[in-house]
Amino acid sequence: MLFRSAFLTASLCALAACATHPKAEEGRVVPLADGAGQGVGTVTIVESASGTTLRLTVKGLPAGVHGVHLHEAGRCDGPDFKSAGAHWNPAGRQHGHLNPQGSHVGDLPNFTVSSLDVATIDFAVGALDNSQGMSLVVHAQPDDYRTDPSGNSGDRIACAVLTAPRG
Repeated sequence: MLFRSAFLTASLCALAACATHPKAEEGRVVPLADGAGQGVGTVTIVESASGTTLRLTVKGLPAGVHGVHLHEAGRCDGPDFKSAGAHWNPAGRQHGHLNPQGSHVGDLPNFTVSSLDVATIDFAVGALDNSQGMSLVVHAQPDDYRTDPSGNSGDRIACAVLTAPRG
């Protein structure tokens, strides 16, 4: 009887610990596709009280440095992803972290795809709150962090819908 009571107490304590220390949020995963609609990775969206983190994982994009931005519409119609709209820029600023009149809220750091065609990078961003939805777009070239409107980052080569339009 003593063993059964101790087991029950330990079980209840374990349950209480789970209730007070919840498992870390795994996040919502959305596909990243190229202009032909082929999957080339994922974006994992993890929201917390301190903001949103986007984990970009790619496989199959060209090796090298690429610009990446949040775009103002939650659409990714290939092959050119123009449906994603412009960079997310609710304050109406110039482009680029090095632009004295910048930057867009959607301006994110460049990332590098290795010679093995893979990359993983985390971006800390604010709330993904836009009535038109929001997308993440990978560009063919690196962002120069100063040229308006897109940092000379070239064609849009991959896209993921992060949030759909409301309403």
